[in-house]
Amino acid sequence: MNQDKQAIWMLQTKRADFDGLAKRFNVSPVTARIIRNRDITGEDEINRYLYGTLADLYDPHLLKDMDRAVCILREKVGKGSRIRIVGDYDIDGICSAYLLYQGLRRCGAKADYQIPERIRDGYGINESIIQRAYDDGIDTIITCDNGIAAMNQICMAKEMGMTVIITDHHEVPFDENGKELPPPADAVVNPKQATCSYPFKGICGGVVAYKLVQALYEAFGVPAGEWEDMLEFAAIATVGDVMRLQDENRILVRQGLKKISETKSLGLRKLVDACGLDIRNLTAYHIGFVIGPCLNASGRLQTAKLALELLLCQDEQKAASMADELRVLNEERKTMTQKGVEEAVRQAEEQYKEDSVLVIFLPDCHESVAGIIAGRVREAWNRPTFVLTRGEGCVKGSGRSIEAYNMYREMCGVQELFLKFGGHPMAAGFSIEEGHVEELRRRLNEQADLKPEDFIPKVWIDAAMPLEYISSGLVEELKLLEPFGQGNEKPQFAQKGLQIRSARVLGKNRNAVKLSLVTEKGLAMDGMLFTEGDRFLEELGEKKMMDVVYYPDVNEYNGRRTLQIVIREYKLH
Repeated sequence: MNQDKQAIWMLQTKRADFDGLAKRFNVSPVTARIIRNRDITGEDEINRYLYGTLADLYDPHLLKDMDRAVCILREKVGKGSRIRIVGDYDIDGICSAYLLYQGLRRCGAKADYQIPERIRDGYGINESIIQRAYDDGIDTIITCDNGIAAMNQICMAKEMGMTVIITDHHEVPFDENGKELPPPADAVVNPKQATCSYPFKGICGGVVAYKLVQALYEAFGVPAGEWEDMLEFAAIATVGDVMRLQDENRILVRQGLKKISETKSLGLRKLVDACGLDIRNLTAYHIGFVIGPCLNASGRLQTAKLALELLLCQDEQKAASMADELRVLNEERKTMTQKGVEEAVRQAEEQYKEDSVLVIFLPDCHESVAGIIAGRVREAWNRPTFVLTRGEGCVKGSGRSIEAYNMYREMCGVQELFLKFGGHPMAAGFSIEEGHVEELRRRLNEQADLKPEDFIPKVWIDAAMPLEYISSGLVEELKLLEPFGQGNEKPQFAQKGLQIRSARVLGKNRNAVKLSLVTEKGLAMDGMLFTEGDRFLEELGEKKMMDVVYYPDVNEYNGRRTLQIVIREYKLH
């Protein structure tokens, strides 16, 4: 197994008139190059990318069945019918349910909500949720972030006489001839439908719900400002569900991050406080790696209702206590994950070194963290990775893939081994009998058509840029390109032949290294490298030169601002 094989550094070579673009949009040629590297072309698209506002969002009425859904809900609200929102247990499902609940209540609806429990109910709406709704006298079910694949369940609800509206963003099921088979709901609002004319298909469930609230507020004469006041939840859902930060998503997240500091949700404020963050300076990183995991932790280890109740809570003390409970749950989840990752890596090193596809069975691991563990092992080994755990009556698995391996297609090749499975090229989930685990490992490896080069990670560089080019103005200008994340990655630059004057380890966990660097032309600049400090010093030894992939930054200390680079990748020589 060659998990230590060094990544290949690849320079982007997309062409354009960078000087011309720089002049036209009042940016540097470096920034113009980065924009082109992100495949943003054409005047309108670049303008929207750099300066897009809420006025640039798409009209919700372009979503198929949006007007039908609004018409049904107006009628139901007018009659005083009981409406139940059925969400999902992850951050997108929680935010979607929050948006619909607040939106429907503001329009005078008799609405409540139900969130499936991960282990008891599994993903999405199920028969017991429908039965409970019927027994409770619910007239209308509205799903969010789920429902598009729930054919049998929606048929059951319709047979019981209930009205059903689906709002979702997942792929629409199809038959063997490729014909779409959406469930027989009264309205299906999902941009992925082939007959939907919505211009951007890549929105999450939270944004679909947010668009429905916008259309409802128009219909009920609620001021548009009240819809804008919930923008941060569409942004949190988008980042938390790892949607591509392109097109409309980029505007929603950018504007939504600005809105968080004035959020009306006391619970969200308390969660930000509990995580030790400054609500006025939150980035997409904080949502994706701090706030999001806390909201997700409730659905992983307890019930996602806890996260939704926190966001809706208006009692200071209660909100603070619930926020702290979520923070503690997330710490517990992190500990469980770390133990699982260590055991998975041990198995990979000792038993499966030669496997192209890693199938790792952790019987005692909590099934809710299997996907996170699979992702971490995939990152470390650059192999498609499945992590399996013992569930109720069977084994459950979660997979994370690499670009060269279409996980869902490969699973279709052994589908008779699964009790249930689903997914897409980069991730999948399944259940299987324990007796079939070894056969699954063997057959997935036998049919995998992976070559050694598929396992070598690639690092994409936007420009080979000497440190002499860095200025505080450029660092400021690069902020125009935020928020960074999936589909709008943080820019990366490269410089060869830097002399290392000194290196010292910082931080109580010794997980940062401060390097004093000098270019061939004699410019001195500090570099920060976040890694296991002592291991790096050992690797450095007597070496005096390095090549780096970096991001320019400004270090502020005691009121003094100095330029520095944050090193992402390095080669010592």
